[in-house]
Amino acid sequence: MRLPFANRADAGAQLAHALLHLRGRQPLVLAIPRGGVPLGRIVADALGGDLDVVLVRKIGAPGHAEFAVGAVDEQGTVLLNADAAEAGADPAYVHAEAARQLALIRERRQRYGKGLGSDAATKRTVIVVDDGLATGATMLAALRAVRRQRPAWLVCALPVASAEGLAEIRTVVDELVCLATPAPFHAVGLYYRDFAAVEEDAVCTALHGAAAGPDRPRAPPPRIRS
Repeated sequence: MRLPFANRADAGAQLAHALLHLRGRQPLVLAIPRGGVPLGRIVADALGGDLDVVLVRKIGAPGHAEFAVGAVDEQGTVLLNADAAEAGADPAYVHAEAARQLALIRERRQRYGKGLGSDAATKRTVIVVDDGLATGATMLAALRAVRRQRPAWLVCALPVASAEGLAEIRTVVDELVCLATPAPFHAVGLYYRDFAAVEEDAVCTALHGAAAGPDRPRAPPPRIRS
């Protein structure tokens, strides 16, 4: 496929097309907010699934918040990268930063609503979606949180990712769908012509919307080959 994507709607439509083999399973689509939610809405609509969010927050390195050294999930479980200590994330820092991020997670859950319940993923096909992946720490934490709910089939779906970031992801999912793995990999936003921030209101609208609007592209129909 050709990069960059026009925007998240374009990426979502293309990702949904790549996931059409899961239509009919009534999948649970779990989007990582905020950027993953517009894509998750499109995927859920195209596949006839339910949409919710999986709430995880990355733990940034001391003095470099955008450089992830780990992540924390909604249950407070902390997952650290192997090089976290080398980046200056000692136990005291990790404890304090994880607590701060967990407070933000709880604020978001209150804002977005109670969701589908802690057992919503059990024995279901679950697709975890984000708008891209660099280090993989946040996605890995999300997938491990979902895996604890015992889904029947766990899928990670991404428009673009680094090959390095996907390495460990492959070990915890049943299926990985990634449209592009450019090398060398740069920041996720560079693979979109429009990568504007997703506002909280847009997240709430997508979560509570029943169907794609007229200006939101759907996945194209599956191609029939003779």
